[in-house]
Amino acid sequence: MKLAYVAGPYRAATESAVVANIRAAEGIAITLWQAGYAVICPHKNTALFGGLAPDEVWLKGDLVMLARCDMVVLVPGWRRSSGTQAEVAHARARGIPVYEWPNLQETLKEEAMEAGKKNK
Repeated sequence: MKLAYVAGPYRAATESAVVANIRAAEGIAITLWQAGYAVICPHKNTALFGGLAPDEVWLKGDLVMLARCDMVVLVPGWRRSSGTQAEVAHARARGIPVYEWPNLQETLKEEAMEAGKKNK
């Protein structure tokens, strides 16, 4: 089973916008789980933890998790997030494939199905 990391904007000007960002990442994570991937979705891991530690704590922790993943899947709108841009650079520097959602949705599903057949 491949391990996917969902990356996209988290922080926003309002709490409702933060929740919308969490939900967008969550939807992709659910679809990836259903397709046969194990998924790290940092949006859900530290949902609404804002202010409990400096942002750098979460961002550094995310990079530790990302380094252990087989791929990164980007939430639409990821370019407006400096944190996601850093995650993409981190992944690419380590040779971790980066995919934009939903552009490669069918490809990812097909890969997961093939991997599942091999593991049976």
